[in-house]
Amino acid sequence: MTVNMTKGQAISLQKNDGGSLTAVRMGLGWQAAPRRGLFGSRTREIDLDASAVLFADKQPVDVVFFRHLVSDDGSVRHTGDNLVGGVGQGGDDEAILVDLSRVPVHIDQIVFTVNSFTGQTFQEVQNAFCRLVDETNGQELARYTLAGGGAYTAQIMAKVHRTGTSWTMTALGNPANGRTFQDLMPAILPVL
Repeated sequence: MTVNMTKGQAISLQKNDGGSLTAVRMGLGWQAAPRRGLFGSRTREIDLDASAVLFADKQPVDVVFFRHLVSDDGSVRHTGDNLVGGVGQGGDDEAILVDLSRVPVHIDQIVFTVNSFTGQTFQEVQNAFCRLVDETNGQELARYTLAGGGAYTAQIMAKVHRTGTSWTMTALGNPANGRTFQDLMPAILPVL
């Protein structure tokens, strides 16, 4: 059963049987919003990029994004860059896979971001979402709709963080500006 998350909401990644999830996928999907013009409506391709920044004690230690597809320890993997969005027609356009059982013990938070590499604002994006899927069985666990379309070029979407021996996901949805995850670091640090 999917939980439709709201900003700031957290869910435990414990299974109903008391076990922990071992592998999750953070999926990102979007479409370009049609724009009205002199000759009707048209859409422009939008290149959104998903990134995952791995933190240890509030210090960034690794990142997974379109130019570095696998974390140094191999526990986090990006499935590849999608330059236009909308190809999944409601499915994931980009995804980041996290093998929670292999994340090194010193990594205590993984922050997921989305940014417009080509600089369009979220006013030009529609049907954007991030979702967390149990990678072992394909079941969608949580979905967060990136709503509100504002004059910003990025969002700090969500974070997965350790709580004792298990993991928790928190929907963040904080607007930011930047073309890459590096530009977003000042906006990420306050949510750790």
